[in-house]
Amino acid sequence: MSRSPFLLPLTLALATALPAVAHAADARKAAITVADTPLIPRAALFGNPVKAGAQLSPDGKWLSWMAPVNGVMNVWVAPADKPDAAKAVTDSKDRPIPGHFWSGNSEQLLFVKDNAGDENFRLYGVDVKTGAQRDYTPFDKVRVRMMGGSKKRLDEVLVGINNRDPRWHDVHLLNLKTGELKLVMKGDGFAGFQTDDDLQVRMGGRPNAAGGVDYYQVKDGAVADKPFLSTNLEDNATAPIGYTTDGKTLYWMDSRDRDTTAVFAEDTATGARKLIAQDARADLGQTLRNTVTGEVQAYAVDYLTTEWHFVDKGLKADFDWLQQQLGKGEVFVASRTRADDKWIVGIDPVSKVSATYLYDRKAKKLTALYVARPELQNAPLVPMHAVEIKSRDGLTLPSYLTLPQGADKNGDGKPEQAVPMVLLVHGGPWARDGYGYNGTHQWLANRGYAVLSVNFRASTGFGKKFLNAGNKQWGLAMHDDLIDAVNWAVKQGVTSSDKVAIMGGSYGGYAALAGLTFTPTTFACAVDIVGPSNLETLLGTIPPYWEAGKKQMYSRMGDPTTDEGKAVLRAASPLYKADQIVRPLLIGQGANDPRVKQAESDQIVTAMQAKNIPVTYVLYPDEGHGFAKPNNRIGFNAIAETFLGNCLGGRVEPLGETVRASTAQVAHGADFLPGLKAAAEKK
Repeated sequence: MSRSPFLLPLTLALATALPAVAHAADARKAAITVADTPLIPRAALFGNPVKAGAQLSPDGKWLSWMAPVNGVMNVWVAPADKPDAAKAVTDSKDRPIPGHFWSGNSEQLLFVKDNAGDENFRLYGVDVKTGAQRDYTPFDKVRVRMMGGSKKRLDEVLVGINNRDPRWHDVHLLNLKTGELKLVMKGDGFAGFQTDDDLQVRMGGRPNAAGGVDYYQVKDGAVADKPFLSTNLEDNATAPIGYTTDGKTLYWMDSRDRDTTAVFAEDTATGARKLIAQDARADLGQTLRNTVTGEVQAYAVDYLTTEWHFVDKGLKADFDWLQQQLGKGEVFVASRTRADDKWIVGIDPVSKVSATYLYDRKAKKLTALYVARPELQNAPLVPMHAVEIKSRDGLTLPSYLTLPQGADKNGDGKPEQAVPMVLLVHGGPWARDGYGYNGTHQWLANRGYAVLSVNFRASTGFGKKFLNAGNKQWGLAMHDDLIDAVNWAVKQGVTSSDKVAIMGGSYGGYAALAGLTFTPTTFACAVDIVGPSNLETLLGTIPPYWEAGKKQMYSRMGDPTTDEGKAVLRAASPLYKADQIVRPLLIGQGANDPRVKQAESDQIVTAMQAKNIPVTYVLYPDEGHGFAKPNNRIGFNAIAETFLGNCLGGRVEPLGETVRASTAQVAHGADFLPGLKAAAEKK
């Protein structure tokens, strides 16, 4: 899979998995369909997996994955031919390590880690033979970015570090064996860089006044005087994907002269371009590349579901064989060796638990490695339905609906009778919902709710018209799309208009607040997780390393440096309509959130208190933009499940010790939710 370093971090989406919230059935009616369905424990869905995130070292000698050590997710390594001999090579005692990857020489296991959710990630490495650990970027309040790796210079990588100026990431050459950092070029004004397999910076992208990016050639650290390509806000999705190993071809995703991004191959010597793939339904850019040459072998079209198309017939034969062996669902490849003889593979069957396998391509052999959540193997998981919903002005909104077990007996995606529904709104907003196994959907459905996730305008992946239709439409047309989706669900008989809750994290949290302030009686209740309430203060407190994306955010939201922009932002801010709230509200917030500061939740809670409007506010002192610690995820989910059950009347797993076992501080409104005050008291 490829991703351009020029795709600016213009997203408020959760840095960690959205803390899902369990839901329940409508009081008596839904009991007919779900009363006999076993309750899936919250811990089974949102506690630590047994194992996850398996990777192969490039030389194929080592396997690695994430697994708990004393309840905290750490990195484990085993010889590829002896998975049972795995040992933990990291020892994080407080906060889970978010992920890991291998060095080119297969000697170092690399990972990043921040402090209590502040997103100031440091890069660490572990020598897999000796176990020695090294902090490669020992700087406080600094965020590292990976810039480039190499199949030739195996002991080195390029990293971006913003220790000189917090706004910009300077490119450094890092020697993984010695730890030496050497400055390659300064990053002033650049959103990102494109590097080749010789670890040479070949291109830099600077944001421009038009809301797009100017692309400059770079040679020996010197930047060309003029850009060779420029985009504007409309075509901002245009970006390089990466070079082939020989540096002679550069792949692009490009939306110029078309609506959706297509994949092109550019001859770096002549500039000649060749169209590789296009699809009128969805943006293209996700590819599988030859592990030796870097040439595109396959590309994905992700509209309602993900469809892989193959340039390489040999690769297609492998996927076809894997599909036959693994059954229905999307086959995915998580890791490949440099020789491409071994893969880590799996399949997403949506409503069944899948295993992770080691695939030997030559022997055509699958070896089961693990099941991430074995406790779900016999759980009553349900299908997800991809649907298209029309907005009031004619846009098609790709959406995903999950129904409770027993509610849809003929499997046509429509319940026999209306059930309560949770509208689950994704973060970003420049992100998207997709098809596949979704723990949040499964939990909601298990409690008896229909769950609807909508790709509203401004969501990415569906072309520039769809994306740009959301410009300066926070609380306006973007919110209308959500309301239109609710109306669709009511008309389809999925739910009734008085039994719909809205919930989400980040932008989804904003949408929940907007739902209760701009349309006060549409939703029965709302759950806001790390959502902004005041767009002026949100933009005024974004992390300094988002400087390169600031202009684009202003163009898409409203410019706080102008009177006109301030008016747009103020009009879209739920804070100023807090006195309109008449339905129950639950807020969850991380105290260390660098994207949506704690003040965003504090402000609206204070405004509601001033008007004596009930609100329950739960603060986590050791979390950031989302809840990374399993006890905190489960604890907040327990509160939210009780909240939604109280609001919509469904099955609820008791709070038990979950809140006490977390670091939750009920800052306000414990009395508004029955049982919460007692459950939160420390013994």
